[in-house]
Amino acid sequence: MPRRPSLPPPDESAGVVLNRVQIEGRLCEKKPLRYTPVGLPVAEARLDHRSEQSEAGLPRQVTCEIPLIALGPQANCLAAAPLGAALRLAGFLAARSRNSKTLVLHVQAIEFLEGNQNG
Repeated sequence: MPRRPSLPPPDESAGVVLNRVQIEGRLCEKKPLRYTPVGLPVAEARLDHRSEQSEAGLPRQVTCEIPLIALGPQANCLAAAPLGAALRLAGFLAARSRNSKTLVLHVQAIEFLEGNQNG
């Protein structure tokens, strides 16, 4: 059996470990915009992702719904997006809460894809 290549250990010397996600999809669900007690806007939504990826040299169809959360200006942007909007999102993954292991994408950047194909 071939030996799997080992990954180098994370470089925690700077206190930072890589946690970065960039993904495209369509906004398929969103909750009403809410505010934290200090007045920070919070938007929660779901992204429908569909793509074809290569795995072990073979094509694989990927479909999934990803829970999203955005705060501050990104929350306002996400809340204003219509359902079905094509988006490119960047952010990081974190547990939904201290008591949950469910992952949520914390959105740090939003790009609207429709209408951008021709400049």
